[in-house]
Amino acid sequence: MEGMDMLAILMTIGVSFLLAVILGPLCIPLLRRLKFGQQVRTDGPQSHLKKSGTPTMGGIIILLAVTVAFLRFSEKTTEFWVLLVGALGFGLVGFLDDYIKIALKRSLGLTAKQKLFGQLLFSLIVCVLLYQMGHSTAVSVPGTSFSLDFGWFYYPFVIIIFFGTTNAVNFTDGVDGLLSGTSAIAAGAFTIIAMQATEHESAVFTAALVGAVLGFLIFNAHPAKVFMGDSGSLGIGGGLAAAAILTKTEILLVLIGGVFVVEMISVILQVGSFKLRGKRIFKMSPIHHHFELSGWSEWKVVTVFWAVGLALATAGLALYRIGGG
Repeated sequence: MEGMDMLAILMTIGVSFLLAVILGPLCIPLLRRLKFGQQVRTDGPQSHLKKSGTPTMGGIIILLAVTVAFLRFSEKTTEFWVLLVGALGFGLVGFLDDYIKIALKRSLGLTAKQKLFGQLLFSLIVCVLLYQMGHSTAVSVPGTSFSLDFGWFYYPFVIIIFFGTTNAVNFTDGVDGLLSGTSAIAAGAFTIIAMQATEHESAVFTAALVGAVLGFLIFNAHPAKVFMGDSGSLGIGGGLAAAAILTKTEILLVLIGGVFVVEMISVILQVGSFKLRGKRIFKMSPIHHHFELSGWSEWKVVTVFWAVGLALATAGLALYRIGGG
């Protein structure tokens, strides 16, 4: 990118960071007054019980900061709408789920069918936008110059990417600062990729996401003053999925977001093992809780997972360059 574009990326990060820092002290007391407090699982780590009542739905802070910064520094292209629908659409599904669970006191939130409908709806809207802009249906193999054109099967693939990413990111949100840090690392990697691919809107969006989650981390680091809830985790997941699709790094997302993938796989293995064998593989899933119950402090879990996320993101960037990115 040209110098002015780099300046725009840095300014986007700065603006979204400051917005999140400003919005935190405004939103957190409001969430507390509205009694939007977190309900903590009694079967989880005992140290988490004291977190009960901590304000949640803080993902609103992230999404507001991202949206304002993105509006300021982006151009209103079709790519702009793909990213906005991906983040805000899935964020809305998460917000409704949070609101029903907390404000309306329905512990399960949205029903499985309702959540599926919402996620499918916004995935389909993105598919329509991609088709209208003539987005390539070829999928590249990371680290090579080889690609395979999926044709019409690319659109079901896009839906799978959104479902997989948003749910994997959602599973990662369970320890103070864990998702904020790992999502900042993943978003940072996609900012670099988007800059190299001259995908301006994706670069601006992921830069805004980096700033917003780092600003949110000030309030979300241990001991957390606020949790992001599904409104944050699903919004982040939707945004990262959209960025990977637009930069044609759909498969590379699995590596860059490897921490999210491991978290989701741990849940799948745990549930599958218990149903098939009546035995659990981990002390608790997602896997970050297993390490907590094994004696790791929250801070150790978070820093180790951040380090793993950074290593995987670095490996993803290296593969992207090897493949000619």
